Amino acid sequence: MPQSSIWQELKNALKGTEADYTKIGIKKAIFLLAVPMILELIMESTFAVVDIYFVGKLGPEAVATVGLTETYLFLLYSIGMGLSMAVTAIVARRIGEKNKEGAGASAIQSVILAMLASVPFAVAGILFAKDLLALMGADQWAMETGYRYTQWMLGGNAVIMLLFVINAIFRGAGDAAIAMRILWISNGINIILDPLLIFGWGPVPAMGIQGAAIATNIGRGVGVLIQLWLLFKGVKHIRVTLPQLRWNGIAMLNIARTSLGGIGQMIVAMTSWIFIMRILADVGSEAVAGSTIALRIMMFTMMPAWGLSNAAATLVGQNLGAGNPDRAESAVWKTGFYNMLFLIGVSIVYFIFNRSLMGIFTEDELVTKIGAEWLRILSLSYFVYGWWMVSTQAFNGAGDTKTPTKINLVFFWLIQIPLSYLLAIGFDWQHSGVFWAIFFSETSVGLFTLWLFKKGKWKTVKV
Repeated sequence: MPQSSIWQELKNALKGTEADYTKIGIKKAIFLLAVPMILELIMESTFAVVDIYFVGKLGPEAVATVGLTETYLFLLYSIGMGLSMAVTAIVARRIGEKNKEGAGASAIQSVILAMLASVPFAVAGILFAKDLLALMGADQWAMETGYRYTQWMLGGNAVIMLLFVINAIFRGAGDAAIAMRILWISNGINIILDPLLIFGWGPVPAMGIQGAAIATNIGRGVGVLIQLWLLFKGVKHIRVTLPQLRWNGIAMLNIARTSLGGIGQMIVAMTSWIFIMRILADVGSEAVAGSTIALRIMMFTMMPAWGLSNAAATLVGQNLGAGNPDRAESAVWKTGFYNMLFLIGVSIVYFIFNRSLMGIFTEDELVTKIGAEWLRILSLSYFVYGWWMVSTQAFNGAGDTKTPTKINLVFFWLIQIPLSYLLAIGFDWQHSGVFWAIFFSETSVGLFTLWLFKKGKWKTVKV
């Protein structure tokens, strides 16, 4: 492809196009969808780093309060991300069927469902913030001052939930560039407001840790208002109308039923990580610290891989809706190949420069050694992990969210956790035992999920 053509397609990817992803070339479709999805995820991870940087200036008590609050937010994220998987699959299927009316109706019901799901968290956060922190063993500072952060974050959780779900609507419709721009605006406002509200500036008083939560609510609230305006105004692939703004029990039940598998996937993943960290805590604090830093490095470098995987979900949903299951499968194989190539590159960097990467975040020799070992071990399985990510999102994009949940239950709860304990504690391999257990379970789950995808039953799922 000529260089001028590549630049033009990049502009199209960032601007958004009216392309029909069920008809244009698969490589072009992957590119147009993946670029904005990758940039969206990179912005989200950048914001997380910047946010904790400013909060860290307030002291370890403030950072601890954020960490304890996020324990509850993780449950919210599980629901929001599970709901988003279902919404992307259903909207993509309706768009592929050329049923824009059905796509709009599903979009509205998902927004209503997201608002309903946010209510219990909001009530608990506003009325019982101190009790929730106490339940997690919060210190006196958190109980006297930090609880206001928890009140704001849980009390205003609707903006987080809606941002997740409405961006999932745009991605499912093929308007990934819109989702990207919304997140950039939202998190951009957040990053600007963070230091202003936390430390004060001119007429703006210093609000401390609650300033960080207020900044988040304002930034994401503005993002949601823009999302809703665009949904009703209409974008390139989807538009909702005022007559659709009503309760539709059948459509809502379909979304809720499909989302259960996605929620289950997230809960299995998060709880398995809690168990892994608990095993590492028995090994020692250096093992926890090294693993935590290594995980942050991995999450940042995996954002492009997740962007590619999300593109596969949209392409599967739309092409199944258009009655082109073979094209849907071809899109997954091509996306998986690109993902594998990218992660092989990351693996080489991890294998050669693991200690240098760890050295950016810590000067402790033992912590560096432990984290470097994890990066080196996992670099051996990353090429398989790339296929797992794409094939899992293919199931989700088809609306088959239950299959990945069942797979994760077996490989993470029944294999990874017991094997980690056996090798680390039983055989006294310590942190190395955990790392090799993760290597074995994640390599196995990748190969098994790819084999199951190849069998093709996902092509017959109805949503």
